[in-house]
Amino acid sequence: MEINQTKSFKPTLGLLDATMVVAGSMIGSGIFLVTAEIARNVGGAGWITAMWVLAGVVTLIAALSYGELSGMYPKAGGQYVYLREAYNPFIAFLFGWTQFGVIQTGTIAAVAVAFAKFTAYLVPGFSEKNLLFESSLFNISAAQIVAIISIVILTYINTRGVKHGKAIQTVFTLAKLLSLFGLIIFGFLLGAKAEIWNANWENAWAANSLSLTDGNMVTAALSGIALMGAIAISMKGSLFSSDAWNNVTFIAAEIKNPQKNIGRSLFLGTLIVTIIYVSANLMYLAVLPIKDIAFAANDRVGVAAAEQIFGSTGSMVIAVMIMISTFGCNNGLILSGARIYYTMAQDKLFFKGAGELNAHSVPAKGLWIQCFWASFLCLTGRYNDLLALVIFGVLLFYILTILGIFILRKKRPELERPYKAFGYPVLPAIYIVVALGLALLLLRFEARYTLPGLGIILLGVPLYYLAMSRQRRQTAG
Repeated sequence: MEINQTKSFKPTLGLLDATMVVAGSMIGSGIFLVTAEIARNVGGAGWITAMWVLAGVVTLIAALSYGELSGMYPKAGGQYVYLREAYNPFIAFLFGWTQFGVIQTGTIAAVAVAFAKFTAYLVPGFSEKNLLFESSLFNISAAQIVAIISIVILTYINTRGVKHGKAIQTVFTLAKLLSLFGLIIFGFLLGAKAEIWNANWENAWAANSLSLTDGNMVTAALSGIALMGAIAISMKGSLFSSDAWNNVTFIAAEIKNPQKNIGRSLFLGTLIVTIIYVSANLMYLAVLPIKDIAFAANDRVGVAAAEQIFGSTGSMVIAVMIMISTFGCNNGLILSGARIYYTMAQDKLFFKGAGELNAHSVPAKGLWIQCFWASFLCLTGRYNDLLALVIFGVLLFYILTILGIFILRKKRPELERPYKAFGYPVLPAIYIVVALGLALLLLRFEARYTLPGLGIILLGVPLYYLAMSRQRRQTAG
């Protein structure tokens, strides 16, 4: 059947749907894992809490700032469009390339494998230890196959129209929000112990790195540049547990009244998630000693807490919660990601088919291209490494995008701004300073990841000029 390329996106998502995309894309498995690394890096209960509060405040500032851009350019592609309009197609392409190459697809792969790992709690045959294929080059486990199947299923559902994707997103996000609130409430009611809480907060602001020697916890005091490095590495985890909130901007053309509702959904979604994340960590501190948080088996702090709250069934409770959380998270990532490639294809900077809408008014070919690459990343088993590589790049593009607000105020003052960045120019400037400082600290203390990550972004430079050369040949022809 021939595709009618005059089709356009249908605005079918309301404020609740958009808010569920924001919250659902943010909450994956990080809240159940990341606190362990943060505890090892900074030690004190006060510092642990501060890392999550600061991440929430920074994310809220960024989300409120993006509201202005989304009101000005309520189009599919979101952040890609903002960068193109504030700077040029080259900067926008680098963002789109990095999203496709690693950030969006790598996150989809990582979240899918997290889904498969916790599915194995219920069905042991799906374990990553169950190898279906072995060779000297690579192995394929049952968990990887389950991960790929989950990506394929969600991709297929989203090719059938945005209404199916929005139903899954709303139902699964509401389910995980309620289950997380339930875990927090039961944690305080059933698992909290005054002696643990008091002990954790006794030296709450003593910054220490923690290590384990012969089963005993060893502390090393931190100060000066070492403390700044520990904060940066800790913030890496809390910030990226809060990431993907910007995915709602990619589907702007499918949101009702996008000039208003995108900004509102960004604020509501990030605020809800921030409250949940901070509350969950306070619950951990009420249920588990610092040692048990920092050295939880496989960093599974959520499992350790649930076992204290619910006994031996705790791991099953968390397994079900993470399955719900990751499935809903991936739906939001898959739904929104293909809209970037659609806009890039319209600019003749991506595969042509990704710029076409099917009979259900969604970019089906873009969804399947994304599905293929994300599935490949599942098979490589290197998705966590890939995510680590782009930390610097993600911060860089956030900084450039929020700086774009200042540029567009000067460059395009005549454009209608139904929503203006809250606290402009102070709050957006604070975000730029904080994010830039964090990026530089990561460049200093995590160079093994940030430098290769920068290399991935720069790989987009020759790809861009190859695409432009192809455009010129087609025009000349």
